[in-house]
Parts: sequence; C-alpha cells; structure tokens
Amino acid sequence: MPDLPDLPKREDAPIGAPCWIDLLTSDPDKSRSFYGQLFGWTSEDAGEQYGGYINFQKDGLQVAGCMRNDGTSGTPDVWSVYLATDDAKAATDAAAANGGQVLVPAMDVMALGTMAMVTDAGGAAIGIWQPGLHRGFGILAEAGSPAWFELHARDYDASVEFYRQVFHWDTHVAGDTPEFRYTTLGGGESQLAGIMDASGFLPEDTDAALAKVVELGGSIVEPAQDTPYGRLAEAADPTGAHFRLIAGS
Repeated sequence: MPDLPDLPKREDAPIGAPCWIDLLTSDPDKSRSFYGQLFGWTSEDAGEQYGGYINFQKDGLQVAGCMRNDGTSGTPDVWSVYLATDDAKAATDAAAANGGQVLVPAMDVMALGTMAMVTDAGGAAIGIWQPGLHRGFGILAEAGSPAWFELHARDYDASVEFYRQVFHWDTHVAGDTPEFRYTTLGGGESQLAGIMDASGFLPEDTDAALAKVVELGGSIVEPAQDTPYGRLAEAADPTGAHFRLIAGS
C-alpha cells in the first residue's frame, strides 16, 4: 500500500472522496464498548427520530456511525464507506448507467443530508452521501481515526472507470505491472483512496461460494487463500457455527 497521506482535519470532504463510515452491528452496546476501548471513541445516540443511530466521536470530532442490524435483510454485520457528492440522485443514476446497481435509492435523512447505496461495476457496495448539516468525519489519518480507504477489485479496469464516471475521481496510476496494478484518487500527498487489482487472489469460484454464504445469512470468517491442499476459506452459518470451504488446486 502507498504511504498514507498526512491529512488534516476538515470541515468538508472533496466531491468523490470518502466522507463517512458506519457500522451495521447486531450488538450496538458491545460495539460501542469495543471501539471505545480500542480507539478511545465516545458515542452518543442520535435519537429515536434517526432510528437509534449512534455517532462516534474522537477528541470531540465526528468520526463514524453505528446502527443496529436486526437481521431482517440477511446482511452480515459490516462497515460501509460513503463517498461525498453534491447530487445523490444524479450519482445513483450514474452508477446504474455505468455497470452498477442501486441498492438504496437517494433518500433524505431529515436536514442531515441525503444518502444512497449502490454497487460498483465489480459488485462492491459503496455508500453515497450528499451533506446537509452532517458534513462527514472531521478527522483523518490520526490515531484512532480513519486513515486509508481501499477497494480490492476483481474487475480492475471497469472499477477504475466506474469511479471516474460516477464520482469524478481524478485518478493516478501508482502501479501498472502484472504483479501490482493500483490506482489512487488524487496523487502524491493528496491521495485519498485507492483501487487495487485483486483478480489474482480473489478467484471467481471461491468468491461465488462465499457470496452465497452471505446471501443465505451466514458470514465470512477467513477469506479464501492458497494452501498445499487447495483454496481454503472459513465461513459461519446464520447461528455462528464455523465450517470450511475447499476448492481443489
């Protein structure tokens, strides 16, 4: 991974840049305790009008969010990254027109802003945030705060083009060899995120099996990796029981 940029506190995220992260968790109390002890985050409830949403702060600055996963969607507990836009509806339309899919259409979150969720051209989920009163996180690349945002893409070229077209990324090639293909949002000390060609270590058959596990309400415990016995991955069923998947070499 390239050297992390020394990013200052900020009031607003540049258009197309990561501006917020939040956690979907089946146990908000446990998550609040865990991240509070791990990173020194404080937390507060946004109120019932926001569905019990929880805001995390670091040194008094907004750093992340958290919401309960009630299990009805079948989605496992997961962190999501949101990219800033000045027009969430236009961004979702552009996503659909450039090989993505709209998971959650643009919707107002009272006066805080407008959110949406899409998949990119490679199938990765990405959030969209059009700021209102909520401007996103105000601290980056400091102890206990978000530092780097990276997509491991199976369809690298399509993914890079997707973020250019949909989020207007100013892309810079950091590596273009068979062993290391990498593109960043911004260049030099202004880098804000990266896309890595992960086709060499995200094989289709293993990914398809793990995706099915998640679709059925299970979760991925250990991503697939090469071993002398073939491609191994560890997953968990909806009740938490662990098992392994193997694809012959």
